Amino acid sequence: MKIVLISTYEMGRQPFGLASPAAWLRPDGHQVTCADLACSPLPRAAVTEADLVAFYLPMHTATRLAVRAIERVQALNPRTHLCCFGLYAPVNESYLRGLGIHAILGGEFEQGLRDLAGRLAAGTDGQQHEPVISLGRQQFLAPDRAGLPSLTRYAKLLVDGEEKHAGYTEASRGCKHLCRHCPVVPVYNGVFRVVQQDVVLEDIRRQVEAGAEHITFGDPDFFNGPGHAKAIVQALHAEHPSVTYDVTIKIEHLLRYRELLPVLKRTGCLFVTSAAESIDDAVLEKLAKGHTRADFIEAVRIVRDSGLTLAPTFVTFTPWTTWDGYRELLQFLVDLDLVENVGPIQLAMRLLIPAGSRLLELPEIREIAGPFDPAALSYKWRHSDPKLDQLCADLQRLIQREERRKATRSEIFAGIWELANGHPPDLHLGSRATIPYLNEPWYC
Repeated sequence: MKIVLISTYEMGRQPFGLASPAAWLRPDGHQVTCADLACSPLPRAAVTEADLVAFYLPMHTATRLAVRAIERVQALNPRTHLCCFGLYAPVNESYLRGLGIHAILGGEFEQGLRDLAGRLAAGTDGQQHEPVISLGRQQFLAPDRAGLPSLTRYAKLLVDGEEKHAGYTEASRGCKHLCRHCPVVPVYNGVFRVVQQDVVLEDIRRQVEAGAEHITFGDPDFFNGPGHAKAIVQALHAEHPSVTYDVTIKIEHLLRYRELLPVLKRTGCLFVTSAAESIDDAVLEKLAKGHTRADFIEAVRIVRDSGLTLAPTFVTFTPWTTWDGYRELLQFLVDLDLVENVGPIQLAMRLLIPAGSRLLELPEIREIAGPFDPAALSYKWRHSDPKLDQLCADLQRLIQREERRKATRSEIFAGIWELANGHPPDLHLGSRATIPYLNEPWYC
């Protein structure tokens, strides 16, 4: 079988979602081509000859970009079997099948892809027999990154004015929590699965050999399994003491497992991304985030005390956003000295309501949500104050323009402040160079 695995976008990371299934398919004798369209062209020759083309859909942006790639693949090879796999595949199953996709695989997709390829190679019928969502425990294999673009083509870590090559791996999937706006929930529904420690460490080992100086752990929440996480970072540091890393952890877990923060610091963690989402307790309750404004402030304190950097993310524009609330958020970031910690796009993120979202449990969301828009892969909504929708759009344009000209976070924040308040800020902001971050600005 000739197979092409395609990724369209994964936030500047070399796709784990291609490398992992490649490791499952190649030992069975399949000829696998991995194509990351974010930094390389569609491999036309391989697609033309492919028996199976599978698109990796880990996020909303990747899925929307895949739609155009699907059309190109169909034009090149109308006979090939088409598959979509990853987090956003099952929740958009109806739309994707309407585009001509034959197989949809979500959750723990590697075994499903292996079974699908084996079935097609044996000449069985084209109907899908594999589960659309599988949450079975898998014995993972070390990802096979052969054929993917070099790490030099991906996002870099910027720290102390220097650029370092960054790798990416996953130590777990799914999440124990049920935040209403989270895209993980409709697929995993509170289930959490680990990638075995030896597999994670081998994946890191190979990336370090390929030039990685920093590793991003892409787990939805690194502390869903705190013991698993602790063992991995201790082993990572013992083998590669100069390699740094970053993780994503809920505010709630930063507080609950605060004794592990010094362990992260000692083993090379530079920063922790955390989905703060809002500083309004009423909004946090609607999103079922499991933390409060006071918890966020405490998390800022304990992370700083441990010597780490906290990188909060936000859903800044929701149906409950007000002008006063938005301006308060900007002042809050100044007061807590977090301006440099926050990627500018986080201050212009608009609530997304994808298919299967638990947000639809809320009567106020059902009242404002229009019909599902398949092309946008979401339910469209409008704020009761059109000027706030306009502010969000204006901010997004400002941020994109300023990012293109390489403006600093402080400079962009000043522009955001002026758009929101009608006057420039009367404050002095520090230097971005002191805060470690990856130079891929988008997070959705």
